[in-house]
Amino acid sequence: MDDRLTALAGRRAVVTGATNGLGMATARALAQAGLRVVLAARNVELGEQRAREFGGDCEVLPLDLADLASVRAFADALDGPIDYLINNAGVFPHQHRRTADGFELGIGTNFLGPFALTNLLLPRIERQIVSVASDAHRGAREIDPEDLDLIRTRWTPPRSYARSKLAVMLWGLELDRRLRAVGSPISMMLTTPGWVASNISNKPHLGIAHKLVQGAASRFANDVDAGAQTTLYCLTEPIAPGSYVGVDGIWGLRGQPVLFGRSTAACDFDAAARLWAKAEKLTGTTSPIS
Repeated sequence: MDDRLTALAGRRAVVTGATNGLGMATARALAQAGLRVVLAARNVELGEQRAREFGGDCEVLPLDLADLASVRAFADALDGPIDYLINNAGVFPHQHRRTADGFELGIGTNFLGPFALTNLLLPRIERQIVSVASDAHRGAREIDPEDLDLIRTRWTPPRSYARSKLAVMLWGLELDRRLRAVGSPISMMLTTPGWVASNISNKPHLGIAHKLVQGAASRFANDVDAGAQTTLYCLTEPIAPGSYVGVDGIWGLRGQPVLFGRSTAACDFDAAARLWAKAEKLTGTTSPIS
């Protein structure tokens, strides 16, 4: 066990998507290091199973980021202060579907749900927010806050995912700016885990394409424990607020955590401010910082 992680024992972390993949690996590492971990999970029964497997001090609460009513219920049910909020849950949408609130599934789950959750929990967060983005954000050259549902543009799974992750990057940029502006002790971090052999796109019905991707992932991708290291790095290392952490291997696919560069589009403060304003309207939530 990393001494830098066990030094955080007793602190409280909320991890979304904590039952599978990166979220499971992150929550497990934190619980085994002695942190008090809230497992935010769509499937509470599986969450309880994971809590038993992890050991330590784990609490399970239901959360579906594709349903803003669930997001609000989670925030209401969660008592007490939070040291770390880890926005890990995400989806790679294989079909053009909508959330319970009518948003395109990718943008709703990967950005608008976490945005609302963070706004609602921010008054109780004391140390750090980590949002898991992706270097797939480079696949989106811009984002139009007035067309988050991709109505004016042809919808494809990669385009949906890339735009949702660019939204996460821009949200992180604006949140970091706001936190700095008010002198907040809270830091905002962004990560990309590289290519991880997880179940984010685990759709066996895709047939041979799925088998090819899974086969390549088993050879060339990080496993979930290695992928979680970028998030844990943010919690344990003295890096600057607003940092984007990736991995040091070829093409950023696998390796050890390292500070990473982001796309030009992900550095656009004006676009970030416009996106933030639109997200507040769509989610009906506002940040306590301005």
